[in-house]
Amino acid sequence: MKVQLFKPHPWHGIPIGEKCPDIITAYIEMVPNDSVKYEIDKVTGYRKVDRPQKFSNIVPALYGFIPQTYCDENVREFAELKSGKKVLKGDGDPLDICVLTERNITSGDIILEAIPIGGFRMLDKGEADDKIIAVLKQDEIYGSLKDVSECPATLINRLKHYFLTYKNIPGSENTAVEITHTYGREEAHQVILRSIRDYNTNFR
Repeated sequence: MKVQLFKPHPWHGIPIGEKCPDIITAYIEMVPNDSVKYEIDKVTGYRKVDRPQKFSNIVPALYGFIPQTYCDENVREFAELKSGKKVLKGDGDPLDICVLTERNITSGDIILEAIPIGGFRMLDKGEADDKIIAVLKQDEIYGSLKDVSECPATLINRLKHYFLTYKNIPGSENTAVEITHTYGREEAHQVILRSIRDYNTNFR
């Protein structure tokens, strides 16, 4: 086995997985007990503090991104086609992912194997900002799910509520973020493959 002498950049240096899009590698930035919003520093590859969470809402699943993906023209085009709305552009970040597990994983800055089962078509100030929903491979509770339609509605609503409100100031109306659809496994696969094409166009 070839050993890497240096830690790879989580976005650019970690393989997405040979069985993509059925099984993909996910890099986890945040876990449900985090009171600080972490995200990857695109230049160094280190996880950094983006901001303290101002309010009581916490991410209800493992949250991170899919390595070697990028939300640009292919993702934008698909979001516009499926939503019927004008989409200005992709958000210029790697493709976000939420990973469901019944296990208490207490820290981020890890990688894992996840099985995509669906996603949210989210528009943030007119930009495509899809959120893939996946299950942890071999998870005892969620690992058998094949499609987001099999998830409890309360769990999906909890995820939706987080993304629709985590930027809000209490008492203000959400005008920036919209989830137009919850889509299933096959559509999630298309979004992932389009984000890989966007990555290859911009970084290969």
